[in-house]
Amino acid sequence: ANARSLRDRISRVLPHWSPDIPGYSFLLGMHAFGLEETGDYGRAEETGRRALEMNPADSWAHHAVAHVMEMQGRPQDGIGWMMAREEHWSGDDNFFRVHNWWHRALFHLDMGQMEEVQALYDGPIREDRSLIALDMVDASALLWRLQLAGRDVGDRWNELANAWDNHADGRTYPFNDWHAVMAYLGADRHGDIERILQMWRKDGGGEAAGWGRRYALPLVEGFAAFWRRDYDRAVELLHGARFIAYGFGGSNAQRDIIDWTLTEAAIRSKRSVLAQALAHERLALKPHSPINLGFQSRAFASKALKAA
Repeated sequence: ANARSLRDRISRVLPHWSPDIPGYSFLLGMHAFGLEETGDYGRAEETGRRALEMNPADSWAHHAVAHVMEMQGRPQDGIGWMMAREEHWSGDDNFFRVHNWWHRALFHLDMGQMEEVQALYDGPIREDRSLIALDMVDASALLWRLQLAGRDVGDRWNELANAWDNHADGRTYPFNDWHAVMAYLGADRHGDIERILQMWRKDGGGEAAGWGRRYALPLVEGFAAFWRRDYDRAVELLHGARFIAYGFGGSNAQRDIIDWTLTEAAIRSKRSVLAQALAHERLALKPHSPINLGFQSRAFASKALKAA
């Protein structure tokens, strides 16, 4: 429902605008992102590129096209897209620059280029130790993916967990708190995780509290179970959570971390049939991704070991 609103609220007003009205390109950029989030990738890319022809500095339109390339499994196109237009989105005055660096890192991740991913994390994504929640969300999500891919991330979790302390309150925005919990898990700060969970478990509160109870609780409990190596419990929680997680924020690319973690949990719990099914889901979308091909081979290996 939220993705449809991203698209349709722009569709409702777009006929009242024209290219000669200042700001029209920004409207197209927003529409491009709504089209992408509802799976209309061809129109999304066309609309985003049209917006950029009018205004090359429109970071939202650039970002929408990057999302298309991410969702279609076009990492080489994506890296080229980011590099060719870097001067338009990477300036210090661009609030969205870290997020766009995150997108470039995802393209490298999809190609199995872990050294490049870690260099981007240590460089433009985290070198400034940003305390902006949007930037820290990207940092948590990238470190979590690197950890699941078998990369040694060292003490990076500790720095990021400390940065989250000024934001993760269990009251304001559960989507952000969920990403804070990733850092708290990495830093073994389980007391802070329990503090956030207790806030969400309380009755009452406003809309954010409702999001926490309905959407964030199963995600955080599922990620925590995964971290504790209780992979069966992680599968149970995350398999249900992935169908409701659309209700509390983020993009399809951001929420992919749920399926990534679920697939990894299914492999590690030796649920080979489920693991193969999840790997096949991912390969249907990105058939050349080394990450997804790795899931498939490990899922079949798990089946062979179980049979033996």
